[in-house]
Amino acid sequence: MSSLTTLQTDAASALRRAGLEVRDDAGTKAMYSTDASLYRIPPLAVVRPRHVDEVAATLAVARDLGVPLTSRGGGTSIAGNAIGRGIVVDFSRHLNRVLEVDPATRTARVEPGTVHAVLQKAVLPHGVRFGPDPSSHPRCTIGGMIGNNACGNRALGYGRTSDNVTAMTHLLASGETLTTGYDDGTPFAHGPASLLDELRTATGRHLAAVRTEFDQFGRQLSGYAVQHLLPERFDLGQALIGSEGTLGVLTEATVRLVKDPDHRVVVAIGFRDIVAAGEAAPTVVTFGPTACEGMDERLVGVLRARRGDSAIPPMPRGGAWLFVEIAGDDRTDVLDRAHALAAAGLGLEASVVEDPATQARLWRIREDGAGLAGRAPSGKPAWPGLEDAAVPPQRLGAYLARFDELVAGHGMTSAPYGHFGDGCMHVRLDYPLDRPDGLRVLREFLTAAAGLVAEFGGSISGEHGDGRARGELLSLMYSPGAIALFGAVKNAFDPQNLLNPGVLVDPDPFDADVRAAGVSYRKNLAFIYEHDGGDLAQALHRCTGVGKCRADNSAAGGVMCPSYLATREEKDSTRGRARVLQDVVRGDLDWRSPAVEESLDLCLACKGCGSDCPTGIDMATYKSEALYQKFKGKLRPRSHYSLGRLPQWARLAGRAPRLANLGMRLPGVKRLALFGAGVDSRRSVPEFARTPFRRWWSRQTEATRTAGAPVMLFVDSFSDGFSPEVAEATVQVLRDAGYEPQLPSAGTCCGLTWITTGQLDAARRILGSTVTELAAAARAGIPVVGIEPSCTAVLRSDAVELLGNSPLGDDARLVASSTKTLAELLTATDGWTPPDLSGTTIVAQPHCHHHAVLGWNTDRALLARTGADIQTLAGCCGLAGNFGVEIGHYEVSVKVAEANLLPALDGKPDAVVLADGFSCRTQIEDLRERPSLHLAQLLAGAARQPRG
Repeated sequence: MSSLTTLQTDAASALRRAGLEVRDDAGTKAMYSTDASLYRIPPLAVVRPRHVDEVAATLAVARDLGVPLTSRGGGTSIAGNAIGRGIVVDFSRHLNRVLEVDPATRTARVEPGTVHAVLQKAVLPHGVRFGPDPSSHPRCTIGGMIGNNACGNRALGYGRTSDNVTAMTHLLASGETLTTGYDDGTPFAHGPASLLDELRTATGRHLAAVRTEFDQFGRQLSGYAVQHLLPERFDLGQALIGSEGTLGVLTEATVRLVKDPDHRVVVAIGFRDIVAAGEAAPTVVTFGPTACEGMDERLVGVLRARRGDSAIPPMPRGGAWLFVEIAGDDRTDVLDRAHALAAAGLGLEASVVEDPATQARLWRIREDGAGLAGRAPSGKPAWPGLEDAAVPPQRLGAYLARFDELVAGHGMTSAPYGHFGDGCMHVRLDYPLDRPDGLRVLREFLTAAAGLVAEFGGSISGEHGDGRARGELLSLMYSPGAIALFGAVKNAFDPQNLLNPGVLVDPDPFDADVRAAGVSYRKNLAFIYEHDGGDLAQALHRCTGVGKCRADNSAAGGVMCPSYLATREEKDSTRGRARVLQDVVRGDLDWRSPAVEESLDLCLACKGCGSDCPTGIDMATYKSEALYQKFKGKLRPRSHYSLGRLPQWARLAGRAPRLANLGMRLPGVKRLALFGAGVDSRRSVPEFARTPFRRWWSRQTEATRTAGAPVMLFVDSFSDGFSPEVAEATVQVLRDAGYEPQLPSAGTCCGLTWITTGQLDAARRILGSTVTELAAAARAGIPVVGIEPSCTAVLRSDAVELLGNSPLGDDARLVASSTKTLAELLTATDGWTPPDLSGTTIVAQPHCHHHAVLGWNTDRALLARTGADIQTLAGCCGLAGNFGVEIGHYEVSVKVAEANLLPALDGKPDAVVLADGFSCRTQIEDLRERPSLHLAQLLAGAARQPRG
């Protein structure tokens, strides 16, 4: 047994003997081996403490065994601050409560794992908020913000985290407690006297360095904040903020709250280029904004390529922009300042945005920047490194020009953005990590870039901490005396070097442990991974770890990630799954590993991550690939043979639907059949239609047909065998709009159920036949219109991924471009108008694949034209095809529905429920016994016209 294995066993055993919640399985180590950084360092074990005593017990084990300990919050660190070789302590799982809110003093007491958005939700009813708001605010933790001294978009108005913390409690490596805070404005520190004496002595030896090298501008955050150890301002609490968990373990914090201004206005200013935007930022700040954020067309172009033109709100003319927020309690004053800024002639064009919805769309571009920038303008994966450097704001424009020259000189591309009012720029770069010389290029570039920052009097880190990415570079920014002081401070707090070693002091090389270096996986893949050069490893490493999948995205109309929101387990997040699969393509795990099965089991294959993840992770596809690889030539779960081949069984049952339905109503037969099919017994079984749609269609006479424009109606197995009334309504709507439907031949199928269960060889054969037939129609200029969103999405997307490299690849792309939703076709039809539904209240549940692949905005706009009162739900219904009916998934399926769908149904019991997806309608019927309609039925008035 290796020494590392022995140490892991000893550590895990000791932690368990202490009664702690310990995870040391392969899957957990894969998930916690990285954060949002370049680096991968598997831990020995992960501990999830439930109270402070358990943090102390964990620290005691680390101290006794000499094992390092790393504190972790949301795992969104971009510099590698939240990973380590020893014990990783995850505060986000249990120590995540807002302990107290005091409106009188405008403070809140929180545990370190408290998510920023949770704190905001708790304090907003009191008319206050926590000021700093990093773009990761829906999932980052207050402890992590304190560790990095995070700032956010509105730092101009509210300052850094350090400006908003009034008290903290830390456990030291020795096990002793240190408390810091203020008494009538005077800082205090209660802890070991020897520690305080040692810090004062160390600072006294390096006074010249502290007085001349630190506190030069607002975003100088690299290294320890030793300026707060000066004798005339000794404030140990301030010195601890930004120390990245290397000096103590935070167990509690009291933060200052601020009143939210009554009015906010955004001034969007367009510039020739990003250099001009940077040069204008200092003048913008004189107008007193709360935020001044910059970006250019490179970042916007990535968003446009990912989500289309509709994702870009109206913006002023230019190739770069500043989004400037003017806020205050006096509306007249706010508007006067905003219009004065817009009229100042700082750029090519400016607009004042008062509409909150448009403001939110602008800020979303900026907030998603870290994820969007994960795909470089070159189309290659982009990585952090020197990604949040800051320079004095008055020098930002010149720095940006030199930085672009440096990037181009190394043959790379980037899409910079950032807090231009503070002189802070964020960027990710397409380091050639797939090349043999990739790490050499990384080292050469980062060394040169750090030298450039130092030349401009800047800070290598302006917000995210130094971590593993920049610790080695601090010597380019600070003198040997300052570096020696950092070491003395670390030694005073942590002489055993237990706390987050390799960070800041005696740092690891920044080109060690790079997770994507030299990793490729192209062998025997079922999908072509068209956007990743056919490389599954590249596709998986698009997950940069920003952790948006750990947030409730429903507030922005999103879907991702329903299983994580139900369980709050990292393994059930898109990020956690990507980490496990990254270990597969690295060769550290096998496709048949229990860790892979566990991580993917609760993935609903909703595809929400495909649109909601800023980096475009498509876990539904990766899950299908994983199932394909695992069961290739092997016996499959019984649900794969039943639900995975449902269209075959539906066609068979369609020959004698009454007999099939009668059999499923017999209690004994039903129970046995459900068990044999791998279906949860609590699920109802949809009845087979007495008259399948195709049989109804065959009875149509020439008299019923019209001379309308031809359209190919793709009739899926669900619409044919289970809900033919939807297909009939679609025919009626199409004819009313001036079209005459045609049908592909019987048996034509998209293969969806084969795809979701990983039976991809069969899916490819099925899709090949379908694409061949539909392509003939497409070449004749006949549009293909889908009924079921998930099947339509297969034609739009999966077909290309499965057939793109085959002789049918061109046909698949043609079919994808010719496939329309009903709303898309009708909206583009001259002269067609929707019916007047004024006075009708509609609760609409978009299907996840509709949202993620097809886009639901066209449906939203169409419904708005009807005049109905529409409540559009976010999030997944929870059934998600075969997922919600399989044994072992029922509880999670229901919990997902309880997040958005069920409260909306209960809140509007008389509303019309709109659900295009067969699985959505089934879930609604199962859990609330409510009827629901497809869009075609709504438009055709089918709810008022019973089917004969």
